[in-house]
Amino acid sequence: MAKRLFSRLCFCSLNFPIKRCSLWVLPVLFVPPVHAEPVSGSLHNTICFCLPHSENMLFGMGNPLLDISAVVDKDFLDKFGLKPNDQILAEDRHKALFEEIVKRNKVEYHAGGSTQNSVKIAQWMLQKPHKVATFFGCIGKDRFGEILKKKAEEAHVDAHYYEQNEEPTGTCAACITGDNRSLVANLAAANCYKKEKHLDLDSNWELVKKAKVYYIAGFFLTVSPESIVKVARHASDKNKIFCMNLSAPFISQFFKEPLMKVMPYVDILFGNETEAATFAKELGFETDDIAEIAKKTQNLPKENTKRQRVVVFTQGKDDTVATVGDRVTMFPVLDIDQNDIVDTNGAGDAFVGGFLSALVQEHALEECIRAGHYAANVIIRRVGCTFPEKPDYH
Repeated sequence: MAKRLFSRLCFCSLNFPIKRCSLWVLPVLFVPPVHAEPVSGSLHNTICFCLPHSENMLFGMGNPLLDISAVVDKDFLDKFGLKPNDQILAEDRHKALFEEIVKRNKVEYHAGGSTQNSVKIAQWMLQKPHKVATFFGCIGKDRFGEILKKKAEEAHVDAHYYEQNEEPTGTCAACITGDNRSLVANLAAANCYKKEKHLDLDSNWELVKKAKVYYIAGFFLTVSPESIVKVARHASDKNKIFCMNLSAPFISQFFKEPLMKVMPYVDILFGNETEAATFAKELGFETDDIAEIAKKTQNLPKENTKRQRVVVFTQGKDDTVATVGDRVTMFPVLDIDQNDIVDTNGAGDAFVGGFLSALVQEHALEECIRAGHYAANVIIRRVGCTFPEKPDYH
């Protein structure tokens, strides 16, 4: 149940024409205006002179990859020791694959990587203005890096990459044979992000300060945990919203220490059922009940006590689990015919992107989850983390 949060009419200073709207929000998802006065207990609408989202309002930081998709033959798979339907990290024997797939086949390029996918989808859901989403990550000074910059620009994401010469731009090749897709990821430059050479620069930090909502996937803990902590502390100190994703079971298993250093600053935590179970095991929760795991995760120590932590666990075709205030609630996903499912790899990134698109508009948690379900439902009908020109979300 939403509460009337403030006794004053509020004006969000985002340099847009004022419009009058009736705003129902959950406390954890509302960015309070300066000098707002809390009002406890009353269950009435808040009338808010609320303004549209602006450029650089959403900030993401992570591992940028150039997604390269092409239809290949069995000989190509055999040459590089690939299985028809698999996901692997590139080894030395795969280094020539990325250039060869471009030379031998008609390819499609997309800006990829988990966090970049999510902010890209958030921007797609929002449509206008362009560049609501900012993205930081590391690429190489090479041809693939130039293509990646172009693709991020086409997606209307305001990407500011740290460019270096030591490693090539990270790539992910999708080798398509019939209905199968073999993914080969080479993180390369994505692993080379340097806080002191990029995030700490005044011009870049100004972009961080402009944001109201922050999102970083857990994968980035393997690259620059100190960068995550700096952004998370800023969000906490300024009472902004910091979101993170468990991303994969190995993050909780092998990067538990840096993960738990960030956790006190996390306002919204995402994950799927497998990641949640692994996280619970590593923290000794002694339960495999996902609702109980969500509740225990919500109650972990938190720096900014003005916001109660929200935990959101997706479960594929099963209900999404979320902490809503002091209770755990299940949210059914959208129905889809199994024959319409083409590729589920981007579903998690898409859910987060849809969620964030509603969050930056200060929508209630239920609406954020609905937007996430919609975005995931669109993406799983297509190959890769791709989408039509415009959403038909209402």
